[in-house]
Formats: sequence, structure tokens, C-alpha cells
Amino acid sequence: MRQPFVLLACAAALALPAAAPAQPARKPAPAATLAPPGPPGPPGLIVAISVDQFSADLFARYRRYFIGGLARLQQGVVFPSGYQAHAATETCPGHSTLLTGMRPARTGIIANMWYDPAIARADKRIYCAEDERDPASSSRNPVVSAGQLRVPTLGERMKAAWPVSRNVAVSAKDRAVMMMGGHAIDAAYWWQGSAFTSLAGRPLSPAAQAQNAATAAQIETGAPELAVPAWCAAADAPVPVGGLAMGTGRFPLEPGRPDAFRVSPRIDGATGDLAARLVDEMKLGQGAAPDILSVSFSATDYIGHAFGSGGAEMCIQLAELDRTIGRLLAVLDARKLDYAVVLTADHGGSDTPERLGRQAYPAAMRADKALTPAALGKTIGERTGIVPVTGPLLYGDGPFGDYYVSRNLTAGQRAQVVAVLVSLLKSHPEVAAVFTAQQIAEAPMPTGSPQDWTLLDRARASYDKERSGDVVLLLGRGVVPIPDPAPGYTATHGSVWDYDRRVPMLFWRPGLSGFEQPNPVETVDIAPTLAALIGLPVPAGTFDGRCLDLDGGAADTCQPGQ
Repeated sequence: MRQPFVLLACAAALALPAAAPAQPARKPAPAATLAPPGPPGPPGLIVAISVDQFSADLFARYRRYFIGGLARLQQGVVFPSGYQAHAATETCPGHSTLLTGMRPARTGIIANMWYDPAIARADKRIYCAEDERDPASSSRNPVVSAGQLRVPTLGERMKAAWPVSRNVAVSAKDRAVMMMGGHAIDAAYWWQGSAFTSLAGRPLSPAAQAQNAATAAQIETGAPELAVPAWCAAADAPVPVGGLAMGTGRFPLEPGRPDAFRVSPRIDGATGDLAARLVDEMKLGQGAAPDILSVSFSATDYIGHAFGSGGAEMCIQLAELDRTIGRLLAVLDARKLDYAVVLTADHGGSDTPERLGRQAYPAAMRADKALTPAALGKTIGERTGIVPVTGPLLYGDGPFGDYYVSRNLTAGQRAQVVAVLVSLLKSHPEVAAVFTAQQIAEAPMPTGSPQDWTLLDRARASYDKERSGDVVLLLGRGVVPIPDPAPGYTATHGSVWDYDRRVPMLFWRPGLSGFEQPNPVETVDIAPTLAALIGLPVPAGTFDGRCLDLDGGAADTCQPGQ
């Protein structure tokens, strides 16, 4: 467990005099100039931004070109090496760490999907943001709920301390909304099909209805290609991926194509616009207690999966995201709100192996189909003669991560299957490590810098005894668990390597002195830092993370033992 934080000292650190932030105008960000002291006391509004699949590598590659919202946030406190320290670097686990201050081993969110071979459901899959007890819910068409999240979010803690506090979350993804908002949420909106929707039984507010009308009009009429910034020239080159061509996309929107709208920078624009409408509708930041607005921008992830991270598509996306965040901050400025922002990501991501191979990275490859649960189950069945009465021998979500053995076996058969499975995986050249559930459960919870954690440490931080698999497979560096690329799915994340684990963490508030601290921190440090900022009392030991010093070393704030 990391050291407890000092509430008032860390809060005071965020209210020190500072350099004036660059405004989100479409011109180069000016050099910092002296500004009057920032506002005293806690801000009225916390804006927690997650950029899905925004790796530290992407941030480092393009940060000097940002001139809008992302430029402004760099005028604050920058931690370029924030870690999603756990092994399962997927959307749901990553988002579950951001505002709980806890790793997946405690949040219970070990993956986007996990399996329960004993459940009556035919596919045995459970979605991380569903109420599987509802008969109307399935893993593919879930009844959306935060019920799988085992711990409260910061917004829930705020509402418990101050009932008038509002907890609002928006995203294109329901799981991002549920993991950042939690169980007690005042407004929750995500994209479904061709419009924003909310929790079952909740009518859409006028703000959501207005946003849906604006979005529907854009989808109906279509839109031309997006402009390619000059600084994207180096990335603007075609790369064949299977039978697909990518690297030079411009995101034209044909009329009546909501899915093309979703897999483009336009979905982030709509998400940001809805967040701004909700600020006005709910008068966020103007109440008697602090409010929190969580905004998860999903387009970087959709585009990363569809096109990889190294082409013109991603370059255009980040330029548009810079504009989108700038517009949202401009709305908050115009309302004269006292607000603070944190921006980070749920995980990073890897580019397509085909492009990486062209860039002298020979380790990049697509995973062998022999590592899929179906193929492994067939091989094990042939070797052992063990065949379950019903269903497959192994369950899993792909050629990596958690493998679950059928419960339609005796204890002895299951042990035999696990032994053969481990042997098969360990002998495969694409495998970095294999652990049984017992090995992970017996390992101590990791401490120290996440960049120094062993592979077992990383697996332990993702382990839940009720939800994790019987065997966990960690692929080697550069191995992408997509054997056959398909439209919309050519690259991914989810590995234990730093290109998936390492993300930026940026804190900004008017009057906050800017500095950059390159040493590793964790995303679980965000919640305790924000709790200190708003003066929210939380008992020591609540979080896996710690309060971060945001004063540039001007005072001994948030030090161990204080």
C-alpha cells in the first residue's frame, strides 16, 4: 500500500500563483507569462478527461504540435509517464482505476469481458458494465450497469460527503461512463447505434435531446473529408494490412452512415458538445459543493483499432481532439467557472505489425491462431482424451489473457487440462509468461515503481479470485493478438508492455504553476490527488495510489509520513 496523503497541503499546492495558460486559439501556444494568483480554496468543478488509447508514445510524438486544449493543459503539471500498472490494459479495467484510486485487483474489473463457466448463460461471458442478473441482459446486448464495479468512484464519495454534489459522465462508450461515474450518478450518457442514450428508465434530458438532433442532422447530410495538418505529412503514407489499405484516410462522412461517424473524430466532437450542454443544463460548478464531470473521448481508440496509430488517420484525430478539448474549455471559461482539469488515458496501444515492420521493428507480428482457446482446447482434447459433456473445453476472449477451463469436468480432469495448457503455452515462441491462478493468488501485491514490476506483479494487480481465469497468458513484446485483421480491427492493446501501460497524466487549473515530472506515477494517483484538491476527507489506506505533489517542489507536500 502506498503512503497516505496530506489533504490540505496537496490542496494548497494547486492554488499557488502560476503562469497564464495558453488559450485554445488556432495559433502556436505563446510562452508562459506571469499571472495573478489562482483562486483560493477548492474548485467548483472537476473535469476528468480520459482519452481512450492515448499512449504516452502518441503524446510524446505529437505534443509539440498541439495548439488548442491539449496545448493549454501542457501549461499545467505534466506527468508523461503515468502507468496503468496492471496487466489487462483494456478499456474497462483502465477506466476503473482513474476515479477509484484502486487497481483492478480491488475494483474487480479484470477485463472488458470475463467468463464464468458455471453461469447458465450459453456463451458464459460477462460484460464489465452489465447487470448479468437481469434476464434482458446479455454480454453482447447488455443492460448497462455499474454493478460489476466493487468500489466507489470519486463522484460517489463526493455525493456521500456532500449530497448536493453532482456526478456526471459522458462518453461514446457505456463502460467508460460506468467506470468513471460509478453507481450513484446524476447524468450518464453514451453512444448507442446512432444517438446518445442513458440508463434504463431515465428519459433523455433536453441537453441530450438537442445534441442528438444536431448529430442526426450531421449524419443525415454527411460531411467532406477532414483537413490534414501539415505536421501529418510524415504519417501520410499507405500501408497494406491484409487485404486492407490504410494510412492515408481522411474520414469523409457519407450521408446516413452512423458507424462512419462513430469511427472518426466527429464522435469526440459530439461527446464534447454534449458535455458542454450538460454544464449549462445542470449549472455544474455553480453549486454549494464541488461537482465532477467525467468525459471519456473514444475516437482515438476506435481509430487506433481500425487504422493503427502511425498513419494520417491518427494524426488527424489528435489534431481534431486538440480542437474539441479547446472548445470544451472555452465554454467553461465563458461561464466564468472555477474548475480544474485532469487528462489521462485508460491504456495505450500498439500500431499495426505491418507498419511497425516497415519501421525496423522485426518483433512485431500477429499472434498465432494456435493460441486461441478453441485451437488449444482441440489440441488438449486430442492429447488427453478429455471432452466436456457440453460446451468447449476452454473459454477465453482471444489468443491472450485469461483462459477458463470447463466446469463440466472432474477436479482431476481440470488439473490435467491446466497442466497441459501451461506446457503448451510455455513452449510457444510468442509467449512471454504463463501463470496459473494459484501462482498469481499467492504472489504479494506489488509495490514500488510500476516500471520495475515483474510480469507476475503486473498480473497480480489484475487478479480477482472470483473472475480471473484458471491460466493467464502474457504475449511477448510486439505480438498483436489479432491473427487476422478485419475492417475496423487491425491493431489493439491489452498487453503487459509499456506501449500499452504508459499514458500521460496532465493536471491544469487557472493559477497552477506548470512543471514536468518525468518519473513514473500511476493512474491510481489521480483520485487521491483530486480528493485532496477539493478537501474531501478520505481515510488513509483507502486508495492504492497517493496524492501527487503539484507544486513543483516549492513545499514538502504529500510526503510519506505526513
